[in-house]
Amino acid sequence: MVTLHEGKHYIVNNDHIATAEEAAKLSAEEGKKQTLTYQVLEKHNHSDNMEHLEIKFDSMGVYDNTYVGILQTAYASGLKEFPMPCVFTNCHNCLCAVGGTINTDVHKYAESACKKSGGIFVPPHEAVIHQYMREMIVKSGDMSIVSDSHTRYGTQGSVSIGEGGPELAKAMLGKYYEIDYPEVIGVFMTGAPKPWVGPMDVALSIIGKVFKNNFVKNKVLEFIGPGVSSMSMDFRNGIDTMTTESACLSSVWATDDKVKEYFEIHKRPNDFKRMQQGDAALYDGIVEINLDTIVPMIALPFHPSNAYPLADVIADPEKYLGMVEKEAERVFENNKDIHLDLRSKIHNGKIKVDQAAIAGCAAGSFENIYAVDQIAKKLNRGLGTFPLNIYPASQPIMYELNKIGVLNDLMNYGARVKTAFCGPCFGASDAPGNNDFCIRHSTRNFPNREGSSPANGQIASVALMDSKSIAATAFNGGYLTSAEDCPVEFTVPTYEFNSNIYDNIVYNGYGKAQPETEIVYGPSIKDWPQMSALTDNLLLQVASVIRDEVTTTDELIPSGETASYRSNPYKISEFTLIRKDPEYVGKAKAVQVYEKARVAGDAAKTAEIYEVLKAAGVDTPVEELMKTTGIGSVLYAKRPGDGSAREYAASCQKVLGGLANICIEYATKRYRSNCVNWGMLPFTYPDDNINLEVGEYVYLPGIRKAVEEGATRFEATIIGKDGSTRTMELELNGVSEAEKKVLLAGSLINSYKAE
Repeated sequence: MVTLHEGKHYIVNNDHIATAEEAAKLSAEEGKKQTLTYQVLEKHNHSDNMEHLEIKFDSMGVYDNTYVGILQTAYASGLKEFPMPCVFTNCHNCLCAVGGTINTDVHKYAESACKKSGGIFVPPHEAVIHQYMREMIVKSGDMSIVSDSHTRYGTQGSVSIGEGGPELAKAMLGKYYEIDYPEVIGVFMTGAPKPWVGPMDVALSIIGKVFKNNFVKNKVLEFIGPGVSSMSMDFRNGIDTMTTESACLSSVWATDDKVKEYFEIHKRPNDFKRMQQGDAALYDGIVEINLDTIVPMIALPFHPSNAYPLADVIADPEKYLGMVEKEAERVFENNKDIHLDLRSKIHNGKIKVDQAAIAGCAAGSFENIYAVDQIAKKLNRGLGTFPLNIYPASQPIMYELNKIGVLNDLMNYGARVKTAFCGPCFGASDAPGNNDFCIRHSTRNFPNREGSSPANGQIASVALMDSKSIAATAFNGGYLTSAEDCPVEFTVPTYEFNSNIYDNIVYNGYGKAQPETEIVYGPSIKDWPQMSALTDNLLLQVASVIRDEVTTTDELIPSGETASYRSNPYKISEFTLIRKDPEYVGKAKAVQVYEKARVAGDAAKTAEIYEVLKAAGVDTPVEELMKTTGIGSVLYAKRPGDGSAREYAASCQKVLGGLANICIEYATKRYRSNCVNWGMLPFTYPDDNINLEVGEYVYLPGIRKAVEEGATRFEATIIGKDGSTRTMELELNGVSEAEKKVLLAGSLINSYKAE
């Protein structure tokens, strides 16, 4: 189905991978320039070379889980007016159901900010962020930056990037996005999907092949080949959104007449540009996909890369559900009250599912939901008590589905149709019951992403599937079923986009800033705390050691229950690592007490922690140490930061006094960027068996000078709980000049204030 070709390869004439004889006659320098990626990046690069890029974007987007912190950073750094179209959607906290007035206060804050600084305000329930960007903003050949990891508008010919909040604040201030030229992977597609195969099936086939071996990590995926034309725009969008789960940086697709038609339908014909790679484009690797061979897939808990043919799981439920139970033992090894019993879902050899949802940027498309209706009509039976929840991705999509009768059909069969909302993707709605097994066409199935709370003794799990197979399951009594087993001749009517829906409700203030507008602040909207510059030396206590192979951002700071508190950095920080290490917050705060004492000039209190330095031969007077040696905590995890772009995974550590991370490698560029932008030193240590324990100290003498001088190796002294000492060489690689300024200043906010 999916074949990986390592090393550099040419795609010739968009129809085959070059043979060795053909490649020998081609120019590598010219081949690189013939990729779509190069064409777009060159247009947006403002540096004097293409190896280190300084990008300026054409548009940007933020949403109600992220925009308060971003705006607080930007306004503190001098924001007056948005330099490009900036979309504010309200698609994560739009239920306004938890936390009293918090969520509506946040929406009023954003609306007033859009009026003040010229933003575009999309009210709650109108559209999820990525659907609005696709429908109204993104152009072929452009670049967008959005505060969400699933920022993928490659199908429209855009190389768009999901990043953490500080990078969005930089864009708001007209600053460059700095990045080394990325490697580019050609996704060469041939054939055409079978009628019962959907976009999630293709996406999971790719993710399952490339995630665990890092084949596309931090690289751009370029979708090309004759197979592209076999897929509709909704189908392409469904694949494109999910590329985030491969750990790639971004994506871009060749554009054709179907893309042209998409822009025409959405009344933006002038925003289309035909884009095709050159006759001999050179890629840093190839993912070859024969679409004819793709079958319905399922990603078992607890990651989209746990992908298997659905037929295999249906045929041997004991084997596959047993695998998930074993994985749950590892995931929840620190919580002895948690026990996942999925094999209890097997009835007469069949897997009985508890709940299903089709939602968000990956699944809430017109075509996906129309296909669900066709399967419902084919099976022609009601859902009974089985809960199937469907969320169209925008009001225009919902309007059109309603106009042609699809929503009436689905509600007649028992489906619950709801407005545009990202909730099922991050655990803010449709939270299942304890030990439930759910199926979803959404973006992620990380632990607790469905809304359960292990800290309270709750556990549930989600498997990812395509909408077609979800419909086949839902209308078959909830027994796991492949769409291949209820074949339908799928037809899709022409989609008509009703732009009046947005014209009548969206506030479009771009280019019309009203600086006299007062920002509306609710009582739960708090500024970022004051942060100190990097001191000459650092004394850090190890607050947590996580030895999982990968630590997701959901584990660093959970989704779901924290959503309402993201306008308050102090409140949300209380949730840091609560699912993975509930003792972390208390340990970090205990160390932070001493840093607060140091800043306040309390020599007696600060002296208590400086006592440990005597073991490292430091006998400097306390008064001098208070001037030169900062105090904080440090977190160790092997590969932290997989998943979401949310900056809180880093900022919450900083709010609690975290000053550094140590890891083998950062799971994503965006998490490392978040750490740097919050002034946390992004150390790496290549040894998988690091000798580091919670409660030990890491002493970093001369760290400020080392950062100033661009040092990439640094000898730290580890002070054990028994007073023994040993040394450890930490690495500080890939720190750019811009990042150096931020680290020295102690945060991006401090750096911009200094300017």
